[in-house]
Amino acid sequence: MKIKINWTIVLCLCSTFIVRAQTNEQVTIKQMEPKSEFTSLLLGEVKSSGWLKKQMQADVKGFVGNLEHLIPDLIDDPIYGSGRLHRNSKLKDLGNNKEGDAEGDEQYKWWNSESQSNWWDGYLRNAFLLDDKHSIARVQAYIDRILQTQDADGYLGIYTPELRYQFVGENGELWAKSTLYRGLLGYYEATGEKRVWDALVRAVDNVMQNYPIHKSHPFDTGKGYNGGVAHGLTFTDVLDRMYELAGDKKYLEYAAFLYMDYSRNFSWEQDAQLANVLSKDYKLKCHAVHTYEHLRSLIVTAGISEDRKVNQALVDFLHKISGVVTPTGGAIGDEWIAERQADATHTGYEYCSLHELMDSYSVLYQKTGLTKYAELAENIFYNAAQGARHPHHSCIAYLKTDNSYEMMGTRNGDNEPDRKQTRYKYSPVHQDVAVCCVPNAGRITPYFLQKAWLLQGEENLVANFLVPCVLDTKLGGKNVRIENVTDYPMKNQFSFRLNLQEPMHLTLKIRKPTWVTGIHCSESYQSEGDYIVISRDFKSKDTFSLSFETEVRTCKDLKGETYFAYGAQFFAYPIKARELQGRVYAKHFNDYMYEPLEDTRFQYIADHQAIFHRGKIQVHLLNMRTGKKEEVDLVPLKETILRQAAF
Repeated sequence: MKIKINWTIVLCLCSTFIVRAQTNEQVTIKQMEPKSEFTSLLLGEVKSSGWLKKQMQADVKGFVGNLEHLIPDLIDDPIYGSGRLHRNSKLKDLGNNKEGDAEGDEQYKWWNSESQSNWWDGYLRNAFLLDDKHSIARVQAYIDRILQTQDADGYLGIYTPELRYQFVGENGELWAKSTLYRGLLGYYEATGEKRVWDALVRAVDNVMQNYPIHKSHPFDTGKGYNGGVAHGLTFTDVLDRMYELAGDKKYLEYAAFLYMDYSRNFSWEQDAQLANVLSKDYKLKCHAVHTYEHLRSLIVTAGISEDRKVNQALVDFLHKISGVVTPTGGAIGDEWIAERQADATHTGYEYCSLHELMDSYSVLYQKTGLTKYAELAENIFYNAAQGARHPHHSCIAYLKTDNSYEMMGTRNGDNEPDRKQTRYKYSPVHQDVAVCCVPNAGRITPYFLQKAWLLQGEENLVANFLVPCVLDTKLGGKNVRIENVTDYPMKNQFSFRLNLQEPMHLTLKIRKPTWVTGIHCSESYQSEGDYIVISRDFKSKDTFSLSFETEVRTCKDLKGETYFAYGAQFFAYPIKARELQGRVYAKHFNDYMYEPLEDTRFQYIADHQAIFHRGKIQVHLLNMRTGKKEEVDLVPLKETILRQAAF
């Protein structure tokens, strides 16, 4: 008899952490009927409002909407069509510094597929979420071009026939498809165009026919560098969403097959391989973005598996990841984890890593209903990710630290002799390193926003990420529109405005963050675990208000340093700096570096009570240069460039 896994019991083991010894035993996936706690809505059913909408609009006018013009040779490369890779393809000049960062030159051949597909994925999602007609027209022209590259047999990718599916080393076959197909799925969800869905079905079928399940080894590519091959494991993202949209279990079965084949073969990116995850002695060490994106592949595999080792592996992997993340959600990613613990000054986090871990936590929450992972995802978005965006210019930091004492290319001025480090600066492109973080900075908000509201069962609506947004969906064939009017996370007040096709009974569940100390609601409500539940007959137009009380919190990181938080935000001391303009890509699109104008450092004083006043945390700290106590104003991370966040 098949036993359905209780996700809650399995994942609550994270609080006690049970270790399993390393095993080389072959594990065969025993399958169960997959079940998610919540249903993710379609792209466009949740749109931004308030401050987040303004930020998205600025992004589309800025780097999100203009990357194609800033680096046309990369974005316009016809790598999926007339420029497909063949046996005699040469390495491409990507305009980046290759010294010290790449183990294999072969990866430079497929890089443009990642850059352009991730960028289009983020751009098209922003365009539809903003109802930006001009951008949507550009997106539609792009979709037309891409669909015209599909071969008669369904192949949609970057290789000519003599290479595809026949690799003995590094390749971007599945990775190029993952990045492209995720964007196509977003476009299909937003438009419902059957031609796009049909193209995706044919393209995925083509993969499954050429890499037949249990009869092929897509990840058996020798002992050389194979980072692109490992990136291809994210094809499970495509398969998971195809299952959610179509309900065909074959997609999840194939996803589990890919994860197990990855686990059984040599990979340079081995952190998520089953034996390593289960080993109590193995420490995370690989390219960070691989590690965090592969968490989703393990989540999907565990969701269809009855095997105790696979489900224990998910628990163990989450525990390992918790040791490489700062309180702000900054996961080590500079570029390798290298068996380190995260800290505020010496371990940087990559914007790509922030997006991938945030998305993995969001997927985990959707499938399990465990609010811990919703809060972890929200923490990344509102703190580390917002704090790595430039507060005034349209650009992001490739790498950032919580304690950011300078942004002159290197990590807080450290000398890194093994490579030329330029990542610690703000740029709308970062071409000198890799055009990967900027496209992912365009993806992070739409992916976050899509899970702001979720559906439980047939009619329970769940307000998950408490972001200013508008839900516009159907329940029982009736239109339901709910706007969450809020300045969250800057303020903890919410006004929910309902506009219904007709009066109806609704059950609304609103996630209550763990930092809440008091609740004020204009409605009668029930507390149900970590949710506020309001269930009643609503009029066609109706409203209710909600607010949370909280207090200033002090949090310790893994090395014992103290952080200050209020509500969902972490705060920091802003360090005065001189702005230095770097490379100019176009008018209003520049690289920026920052040189500190002060060397002030503060130390935590345990006997002083911090207070929150007018958007700032006021606290007494010890000035380490003068040896005197000072009253210091801390501001949200998102408002800072140079800063001290840990004391």
